[in-house]
Amino acid sequence: MNYPKEVVILLLGLNLILLCRRVSGDQISGKGIINLAHRQTKWSPLAQTSANLSDVTSIRSFFEFRTLDPEGAIFYGDTKDGQDWFVLSLRDGIPEMQIGKADILVSIKGGRKLNDGAWYLLELRNEGKFVVLEVNNQVELVVGLHSKLAEDELTGKIRLALGGMLVDKQRLFHPFEPEMDACIRGGHWLNLSTTWDTDPTWEPQPCFSEIKKGSYFPGTGVVTFNTTDLPGLKTEEAGITIEIYGSWTGTTLSLQSTGFKYVLRELEGKKDVKEVQPGLKEGSESAVPPREPATLTFTILKHSLMVNSKSELETESLDFFSMWKKGMLLTFGGVPGDSEVAKSTQYLRGCLDKILVQGQVIDLDRALYKHTAVSSHSCPTEAVNELTY
Repeated sequence: MNYPKEVVILLLGLNLILLCRRVSGDQISGKGIINLAHRQTKWSPLAQTSANLSDVTSIRSFFEFRTLDPEGAIFYGDTKDGQDWFVLSLRDGIPEMQIGKADILVSIKGGRKLNDGAWYLLELRNEGKFVVLEVNNQVELVVGLHSKLAEDELTGKIRLALGGMLVDKQRLFHPFEPEMDACIRGGHWLNLSTTWDTDPTWEPQPCFSEIKKGSYFPGTGVVTFNTTDLPGLKTEEAGITIEIYGSWTGTTLSLQSTGFKYVLRELEGKKDVKEVQPGLKEGSESAVPPREPATLTFTILKHSLMVNSKSELETESLDFFSMWKKGMLLTFGGVPGDSEVAKSTQYLRGCLDKILVQGQVIDLDRALYKHTAVSSHSCPTEAVNELTY
């Protein structure tokens, strides 16, 4: 997809920031609490380890797992430098195992949904030519396979990974989105006690002691979509609606295109800041998103913007429908880039229960850019200082 110039510039700038921040990854224990979220790379594992197969005496791993995320990579393993591989993921909240071995690709999905925010004990083990998944000590999935091309005697190394894969995603039988907002604890990986090497882009975060559905913005960072990737105009009369449910303070959203920038944020005794094209008429002061749970409806009409059915900005010089179709930056939580307005922005802090565009719930994991501090699918039920380490 060909993105507008300002989108490309934004992405280049964000990538430069990330490159400047990258350092060599740390080592962690596989037995502790591990938050699989809060990183930039999509497919690279959050953590990985390896061992000689001669040191492995038990092909069995188990760990506790908790998430509200319906889709993402959990656990991966391979031998023969990735010629034979296995990945456990969620799809629609249901466990899915995919296996690649010699000339065989297998994908199987089934069992109970695991994305209800409860802790589950997951166990994976080999039983001859079968791979078994247990959930809370009950067998949920069994995959059996045999290849005449596969070697019976395995030598070399076995590699394990969390939150991603060590082989190219093109080898998947059934593609999926890898980002996983989840926590793992109490892991026992085969019979190994080795430490895990972490992805240098991962920013270790504690896990909330209790979680609820939503997207958590901690007062740091933004989430940016290109409007070409979002639902478009249905009718001119209805316009384009963006609905936000939750409880928050700070900058709610911003719209940005060539020569135009609009910011909707909570007032702090000052008039809201808007950068607009010369000659564009400014509307009234921005509505104040309440601190208590509420709904904010932002409506884009052809030549005007509305907040909760009240006129916010009107102009005859810009066609917002055409701008949306060609590609604008819709950002939640702040203003992207390094302009003075962006630097002075108070980032959104709070839990957004859900965001709808044209009546469709949007997934922050599908964004053009998401800051590592933002949790896509979970919010703390209590104050954020009550954390589990």
